[in-house]
Amino acid sequence: MIFSLIIPVYNRPDEVDELLESLTKSDYNEPFEIVLIEDGSSIPCKDVVMNYDGKLNISYYFKPNSGPGDSRNFGMQKARGDYFIIFDSDCIIPPNYLTEVRKALDEKYVDCFGGPDKALKSFSNIQKAINFAMTSFLTTGGIRGGSEKINKFQPRSFNMGISKKAFEASKGFGNIHPGEDPDLSIRLWNLGFETRLFSEAFVYHKRRIDWEKFSIQVKKFGIARPILNSWYPEHNKLTFFFPTVFIVGLLIAFLLLIFNIDILLQLYFVYFVIIFLTASIQNKSIKIGYLSVIAVWKQFYGYGTGFLESFVKVILLKKKPQEAFPRMFFKI
Repeated sequence: MIFSLIIPVYNRPDEVDELLESLTKSDYNEPFEIVLIEDGSSIPCKDVVMNYDGKLNISYYFKPNSGPGDSRNFGMQKARGDYFIIFDSDCIIPPNYLTEVRKALDEKYVDCFGGPDKALKSFSNIQKAINFAMTSFLTTGGIRGGSEKINKFQPRSFNMGISKKAFEASKGFGNIHPGEDPDLSIRLWNLGFETRLFSEAFVYHKRRIDWEKFSIQVKKFGIARPILNSWYPEHNKLTFFFPTVFIVGLLIAFLLLIFNIDILLQLYFVYFVIIFLTASIQNKSIKIGYLSVIAVWKQFYGYGTGFLESFVKVILLKKKPQEAFPRMFFKI
């Protein structure tokens, strides 16, 4: 089995440098290749890639901008391996990552897998807070993860593997973004392929975004879900509605204060206190605990309002997703 690491990048040469540097420390003792796809960047990373000539087996391609999904497909078409591993450019890869993947595939082969993400101590406080919001069992990340079975896991493309056979059968990612990851997973299931979570194959996901970008990102996640539900209604889950229910419930809690009923608002207060304490203890920092409260609120609000808007337009009003949300689709 030969691994091809597929890495699309857009205007982030510094990230690529960190990612490639981490791969030079891999303890994997078999050959692997790296296919790096420059997706129409105005700030290319070619010079960074050249610095690793002789250290890593890298193929570099520059193509017009068409989005991360199409760039991953481009890379897999160019790759020479028989199993593709996809990373985002803002990931740092632990030395034992490929060894853990190979071990898991040897124990029980699967044509598509996904792995979790963690935060490094060197990450900024906001990055650690966002990582908490995206991965904690107390937030939407935990709700999603808890509702998915290990053997029915929907991999996310910041840390994802797919066999050449499965890629060729499915034709890879679609042009929706975000949402291309679960879309591919469901199409693979419908083709008879299996997916699985590899718990030990984690990456450090740096997520170089500020509060504004994070809010936009999670809102897009919320918009994508009803679109996917309209395409694959058999995979709809009640847990997808939770962030919207959370936001509507908070609004109701404030309205109930008019009638001197504050029990619901107290429950919300307790929830955010738990978020603060858990994040503070986990990160050994009160400041990160405070920032995690902000991150979780932005996560629920962004996802919840995005989901609600998309649900009304796509599910209730039956609008075509490409017309209702044209910015969610790349032209290929």
